[in-house]
Formats: sequence, C-alpha cells, structure tokens
Amino acid sequence: MARKVVITGLGATTPIGGDVPTMWKNALQGVSGVRTLEDEWVQKYSLPVTFAARASTPATDVLSRVEAKRMDPSTQFAVVAAREAWADSGLDGDIDKDRLGVAFATGIGGIWTLLDAWDTLREKGPRRVLPMTVPMLMPNGPAAAVSLDLGARAGAHTAVSACASGTEALHQGLEMIRSGKADIVVAGGAEACIHPMPLASFSSMQALSRRNDEPERASRPYDRDRDGFVMGEGAGALVLESEEHALARGARIYAELAGTAVTADAFHITAPDPEGLGATRALKGALSDARAQAEDVVHVNAHATSTPVGDKPEYTALKAALGTALDGVAVSATKSQMGHLLGASGAVEAVLTALAVYERQAPATINLENQDPEIPLDVVTASRQLRGGDIVALSNSFGFGGHNAVAVLRSH
Repeated sequence: MARKVVITGLGATTPIGGDVPTMWKNALQGVSGVRTLEDEWVQKYSLPVTFAARASTPATDVLSRVEAKRMDPSTQFAVVAAREAWADSGLDGDIDKDRLGVAFATGIGGIWTLLDAWDTLREKGPRRVLPMTVPMLMPNGPAAAVSLDLGARAGAHTAVSACASGTEALHQGLEMIRSGKADIVVAGGAEACIHPMPLASFSSMQALSRRNDEPERASRPYDRDRDGFVMGEGAGALVLESEEHALARGARIYAELAGTAVTADAFHITAPDPEGLGATRALKGALSDARAQAEDVVHVNAHATSTPVGDKPEYTALKAALGTALDGVAVSATKSQMGHLLGASGAVEAVLTALAVYERQAPATINLENQDPEIPLDVVTASRQLRGGDIVALSNSFGFGGHNAVAVLRSH
C-alpha cells in the first residue's frame, strides 16, 4: 500500500495577492489582477499587446536587497512562496534534512537574466557580464534556491514542461514521498516572463488576447468571444508530507494529494490534440492513482486558458473521463482573474484547489458573459459551497509540447 501524502503548508505570490490569504479572498470575490503595462518598452517595441497580470507584491518588497540581487525574478518568486508555505506548515529546523526534498518547476526560467546579460555583452563587452549570470538563468534556479534556503538534501528536482510544469512538480513530490526517498517535499512552480520578447512571440502566434482597451475583461475562459490568454507571473508552493509524519506532529492538513498522472499528446508542439486523448488519459490515470471514481469528483480547477483552440479539448477530455458525472461538477477557471502563469500556473491552482477542498468552497470565474455552447460545463461564476461529504477535486495543467498533468486532491 502506497504511503498517503498530505498537504500541510501553502504559499503563493500572484497577481491577485502577494500571500495565500489575500489571494484566496480575492479568488472568492472575483477580483482581476490584469492591468495595462506602464513599462517604457511597451511603446519602444510597439508591442501589439499592452497589458498583463503582474504579481501584486514585487518579490523585492519581501526579500532583502542582497538576496534579490543574486536571483532571477522567477527564483525570487519561488523563494517568497516557499517561505510562506514552510511557515504555514508549522515545520521548523528540528527535522532530518536528509528526508526533506524539493520539486520546484518553471516553464521558461530566467529569461530576464539571460536577455539582460545578452544586452550587456553586446553593449559593454564580456567583462561586464556578471559571474552569477548562469546560476541565475538556469531553469533549476528556483529549485536550487529553495533547497538551499531550507537545507533540503533529499533531492532538488525541476520539471520543465511548459504550462504543465507546476502540476508535474506535484507529481514528482508525490513520488518522492511514496517511494520512501523523502518524508517532506516542498513542491511548486515559479515564472517571471512579463518581458517584451515572450510577449512579442506569444503575440506573433496569436495566443494572447488583444483587448488592450479593457484588460481586466480580457481573460475569459469558456466565453464565446475569448481571443487568447493573458500573461501572468508569480509562484505557488505546497508542503507535501507523508501522512504518518504529519499526524505524528499534529499538523493541520488541508487535503490529501491522492493521485497524479502525466501523459503526452505526441500531436503538435503548440496545439492541443483536438480530441483531448492525452488529457483524457491523464485524467483517468490520476483518478486511478487516487483510487477515485468519476462520480466522486465534485470540483475542477481547470487549465482553461481562454484561447479559442485550447478550452474545448479540455472539456472534451473531462467529458470522456467523467462521463455523465461531469454534469454535477463545479468548474472554476481562475486564470480569468490572474492570467496564465505558465510554469507556475499548476502550482498556484493546486494551492487554490487545496483551499477549495479545505474550505469546501469553489472560487469564481469572471468575464463569462456568453458561454460557448460547445463547452456546456457548470462554471462557477460566483463562489459557491461544494456539495457532498468527502470532497474530491481535480487540478488540470496542459502545456506546449503536448504535456498533460493532473492532480487529484481529496478532503482528509
């Protein structure tokens, strides 16, 4: 029998809150974190998209100046979220650090460091490139920084699977504890890509919404008039712990991380499989791993990016995996509020899902004015109580490259 894994700590820094309590309050109230960008480079490069969802609290407001200077913004966010999750868990230094691991993901990593260093090299020469440039730009930078910060020695792993990365980190953390390699894992994801280059690239592929005149209404999953996603930034972190370890110390338990699954579409580098076959296998695999049935599911925090081609395949997969049971499932699309945090999205949404299970309440989906008739989900447009005794919820993430990752959370 596999060891049960529970969630005992939560941390986040997002466009709708620089900590978990603020984010949760705003998620229930349907607050938008999307704003017009005031950076001079928006006009300098004539970017066709002039808005995004910045983190509401800059990491530099939380970290010391010395700490921040030696970290890429993505790593800064990771450390802020991980520290909050660690404090929230009630764990302290009196644990075996050889039994403490980290699984922290990113989709793109240190792009600010990389491109700033390239500009410095071209304009000022190699002597002016900082010696810490490579450690700061590495995709494993967030995982390494969290491991160093906590003294975690059981392993520091990095999933880099585009927008599925954060949820895949949960999968890695779950497996570390189940296998007996760790008793505690700090799992999460971080991203800081509100930079002119990725904004220009995503715009070129027509993936971003262009509602420049009404940015707060731009992210509209499942709406008939959705026209693309909104770039977001931030991080989410969860302290995963073996059930016996958590119970022995009297920890508060938010939920059980009951199961996960990771699959690949092998269909297209950016487009999802229109039939949702890989996503369906991930959903079914995660439910099987959790020893749960379709009828048990009462809530889904959906990937739901607000793209014309992305939202429908997820519905197709949910219908294939849950069948008629889907009709009674409350679906939240929280990217409507905070945009798409790429590699951090799965972790942040897992934090929201853990709170939904713990508080028995589903957060709101905003901007849904004309629901797409081809996506007949029960979408939560105003926060609502979740039905039933035991709560089983899904957190879905799907990424470029055909990556699919699903986590199943259950009330404890």
